[in-house]
Amino acid sequence: MSAPGADPGPARSSGDGRGERALLVVGIVVLAASLRPAVTSLGAVLDLVREDLGIAGWLAGVLTALPVLSFAAVGALTHLLTHRLGVHRTALFALLAIVAGSGVRAIADSPALFTAGSAVALAGMAVGNVSLPPLVKLHFPDRIPTLTAVYSCALLTGAAIPAGLTVPIADAAGTWRWGLGVWAVAAGVAALPWILLLRQDVREREPPAQLVPRRLVRSRLAWSMAIFFGAQSAQAYSQFGWLPSIYTDAGLSPGSAALMLMVLTLIGVPAPLVLPAYARATDDHRPLVVAFSVVTAAGWTGLLVVPTTVPWLWAALLGLGGAAFPWVLAMIALRTRTTEGTAALSGFVQSTGYLMSAVGPLGTALLHDITGSWTLPLWGLMALTLPMLWTGVHFARPRSLEDELAASGRSR
Repeated sequence: MSAPGADPGPARSSGDGRGERALLVVGIVVLAASLRPAVTSLGAVLDLVREDLGIAGWLAGVLTALPVLSFAAVGALTHLLTHRLGVHRTALFALLAIVAGSGVRAIADSPALFTAGSAVALAGMAVGNVSLPPLVKLHFPDRIPTLTAVYSCALLTGAAIPAGLTVPIADAAGTWRWGLGVWAVAAGVAALPWILLLRQDVREREPPAQLVPRRLVRSRLAWSMAIFFGAQSAQAYSQFGWLPSIYTDAGLSPGSAALMLMVLTLIGVPAPLVLPAYARATDDHRPLVVAFSVVTAAGWTGLLVVPTTVPWLWAALLGLGGAAFPWVLAMIALRTRTTEGTAALSGFVQSTGYLMSAVGPLGTALLHDITGSWTLPLWGLMALTLPMLWTGVHFARPRSLEDELAASGRSR
């Protein structure tokens, strides 16, 4: 067992026994799988929850925007938690928050209590999301690409399964409360490996460094990646929150509409395994940026024009476009030369991008509330593929953050 002040560097991996390493892999996978059910399960039954609790349209918009707001706000503070508590305790804290928040909203009898429970669950999700990379770096420094691909697949699977199963569970139980509450139980089970791993917890020796240096705010590369990340996330969380409602209003049954959300999320599961190989094969990723933008726009067009004609196709196209998410995360490492640069760029892109992305689910709700139709919201979401294309082409070409900052410093 490491002392609280032990160095969490690469040597940690060699000291982990085979059984402990296996338990760590299990813990990382189940943690990742627990970080999206709070979002996609709500999207599947949002109409039922609104009707039962009397949730206004504007508040429903806030609920769908809460995930990205939590990522931007709570996620930025997670490095302080890992420093004070240790990475294993932080992972357990994230899962317990998901359990508590998901459980509260499953029994909530008012919009205020439901929103409070959602906020707690999503805060836990944000903490867990930021905790995964340091966990992998701490225990598997020689397997970072492999473990990152594994937990990314688990994360996407954890988004897909609740999207498809929440409505059948709710139908079988006769209430949406069980449809949401079952994922609190699942997160509780996921916490068990981390209880066993507490005795191996470690903390950083030094306080965490500032994640967003002032010079980074003047970086064109950093801003282009943040805008791309924000535009993509705005669309993704609008899909998680509103896609079933869009399909239901078009004429699909609630079960079929929820299944479309499952198709959308499942289609992207293999992407983390494929994209790293593509990244190693070429330095110029502009064709991939064009593909992401085109297939996403095609998916929105299908939803706008003929939503119930081959509805699975529009969901699949949106899911393929969503592969831009693991791609841009990989590009953060590929467009930096140093560990410090990667950490700084990751913090800036994710915190800034997630803050920007709140306009997607919230704007979708407000436009639908004002117009009573999905037409204008869908046009707005389709328009977000343009900044994706414009900014993505910029950082898809070979360049590095450190070189850009060095050139900027020389020109001053």
